Amino acid sequence: MAAQFGRRVVKGAATTAVAAVAVAALSASQAPGVTDTAQGRQNTGSQPSSDPDADNSATGNSPYYTDLPPLNSPTPTPTTGTGTPTGTGEAEAGIPATVLDAYKKAEAALGESKPGCNLPWQLLAAIGKVESGQARGGRVDANGTTITPILGPVLNGNGFARITDTDGGAYDGDTTHDRAVGPMQFIPSTWEWSGRDGNGDGKKDPNNIYDAALAAGGYLCRFGWDLSDKADLRRAILSYNNSTHYLNTVLSWLEYYRKGTHEVPDGTGTLPSGRSDDNNGSSSSPTPTPTPPGTTPPSSQTPGGGGSTSPSPKPPTTTPPPSTPPTTPATPTDTVDHLEDAGTAKLTATAGDAFAEKIATRTETEAGKAVAKVRVRFTIVGDTDSVFTGGESVATVVTNSAGVATAPALKAGEKTGDFTVRATVVGRAVTGLDYKATVTARQADALARTSDTALTCVAGGEFADQVELKATYKGAAADGVAATATLIKAADDATANDKGPYFKDADGKTVRTLAGLKTDANGLLKLPKLYADDTAGTFLLRINTTGGATLTVELKVTAAPSSSPSPSAS
Repeated sequence: MAAQFGRRVVKGAATTAVAAVAVAALSASQAPGVTDTAQGRQNTGSQPSSDPDADNSATGNSPYYTDLPPLNSPTPTPTTGTGTPTGTGEAEAGIPATVLDAYKKAEAALGESKPGCNLPWQLLAAIGKVESGQARGGRVDANGTTITPILGPVLNGNGFARITDTDGGAYDGDTTHDRAVGPMQFIPSTWEWSGRDGNGDGKKDPNNIYDAALAAGGYLCRFGWDLSDKADLRRAILSYNNSTHYLNTVLSWLEYYRKGTHEVPDGTGTLPSGRSDDNNGSSSSPTPTPTPPGTTPPSSQTPGGGGSTSPSPKPPTTTPPPSTPPTTPATPTDTVDHLEDAGTAKLTATAGDAFAEKIATRTETEAGKAVAKVRVRFTIVGDTDSVFTGGESVATVVTNSAGVATAPALKAGEKTGDFTVRATVVGRAVTGLDYKATVTARQADALARTSDTALTCVAGGEFADQVELKATYKGAAADGVAATATLIKAADDATANDKGPYFKDADGKTVRTLAGLKTDANGLLKLPKLYADDTAGTFLLRINTTGGATLTVELKVTAAPSSSPSPSAS
């Protein structure tokens, strides 16, 4: 988070009291097996198996605001010059109008697209508060775009995570390292796949609160998480920023906003002050120039800022050798030279089914040595509705000790044909590795009537019984299988007959071929009512399915009884 707000030197006693109470109250809800490091980052013994992206947070674990909700007060005190109450519950409950609108619209959109997620807009508000102070107190234009960009610190490994550039500076303006961007603080590599167009302008802009709020909601709703479930809620928040302290801070604001909020004008929201990186050893102050050996520091470099009466040191008699700038140690990602397939078998599945095989990719150095702790992104490419478990088209997985990243299971959609899953290294320009996957049509290998009643009809009438069939594949019900029914001329002539029984289309016209039929969830297929013309005889109905199942049904039409002659007049 880059928004640097003026920091209050002394916080109110009420805020301090609430902070102590909130942390104590929330400690029981922390994720199991989670501890904080000195930098407020989280260590976990193991990640949930349903969360392959747990080591790749939305923010890159960037700093965040640590202010906790204050005690509610019935008499808020306005801040001089702003007219906005601050330092009290009423003031903190105010959310800038456009920002609040974006949160509520994101909740509504996710309620339609992923109703099982149960995303509350108050959770987006809590994260927005912690990430950017509600877009710097609502400093956005009429379209929801921030007046000035909100950029997090450079993720160069100096006090923060080290993430080399992934977007060519397109989002964060940095072509060397990544930075978190916008009011919801997405790093570019996450925005690349999670970005959304929330205001319908045809663009996915991380600096727009409508786009960012919808993207944050989608991010929190992946992997089939149900945010009304406490365990899933914790997983989702920790996936946004991998810190227990972050989890507790967001939860405290979530509960606070659930108790009531109100709208305030854009640009008048209260601004947070405390940041998680205040004491992590990083500083924006310039580092003092090293003092040559054997000399006394000048008064301007004396701890405490001066006041020393010590005489100035004499210049050294020899010129010190030039200092070598410190080099940042290479990360595992920096050592990756190429990707190798880690024994992935042929990827084929029937429409609607899960792929039996999973994609496994190994990261290797130039010498062929496996590299652990590298983020590998798997992206589904092509005209397909197939997805990973949880309904996502992108998943990021960290390589294990053998250098292998295994993608989540693939689930085939209804679109048949080939598509590609591409593996790439996050934060490293390495040629991607493509895997071909094939979705075949649903099929049946057997058809049978569900009744053995003879199908008979009088010429010119209609059949009393409809033809009902059951399709199976390898003994199991074959659902969603395409079928065609044709009234054929003969057993060895499958062309459509031009006489005998027939179906009717929607307009009541005679048809003797029905295409586009499909079995139901139980593999059943019930044909429309059959009618007979004036031709008597034995006729054949043939049904074919995808997969080669065929059934021929016999239909009998008897001649209509002749009418008795009228008695003569004599």
